[in-house]
Amino acid sequence: REERTDALVDALGLRPGDTVADVGAGTGYFTFRLAPLVPAGRVLAVDIQPEMLALLDAEEARRDLTNVVPVLGDVDDPKLPAGVVDLVLLVDAYHEFSHPREMMAGIARSLAPGGRVALVEYRGEDPAVPIKPLHKMSEAQAIREMEAAGLVHLRTSDVLPQQHLMFFGLPQIPTPLPTH
Repeated sequence: REERTDALVDALGLRPGDTVADVGAGTGYFTFRLAPLVPAGRVLAVDIQPEMLALLDAEEARRDLTNVVPVLGDVDDPKLPAGVVDLVLLVDAYHEFSHPREMMAGIARSLAPGGRVALVEYRGEDPAVPIKPLHKMSEAQAIREMEAAGLVHLRTSDVLPQQHLMFFGLPQIPTPLPTH
């Protein structure tokens, strides 16, 4: 309730056939909130710990879901398929990456045309947010780091009380006009 995860999920703007990647899925807190919203799509639940993926498998079976796909990533590669992900969700995970440049390169490769990255991090520029500075990011810092990974800032939503919800995507390459 305090973090308004309901508002976060609503703000993602998911469509029923979307492929969503929950990177840093852990026990599936967001994975299992996203799966019912993409009944004709799938949720790729990425984690680097096999134990977390085993928990995800068991919970998917318990919930009788069929659209959750556990993905064992590495610290430097999310192991996502190229060009198919409509939305990558990173909730309080990016600042934990030991290899952020490599991870974001893999995430950028995974994006489908028009795909987006939803980056959620505690507001680093807000001293009222009671989180250690190590676990916070300013909007400017996040934009710089995503731009270094080849992504462009699309927009920032203010629906969350303590966190930034920032959307990034691949740069749009203009289509050349015919010359005749």
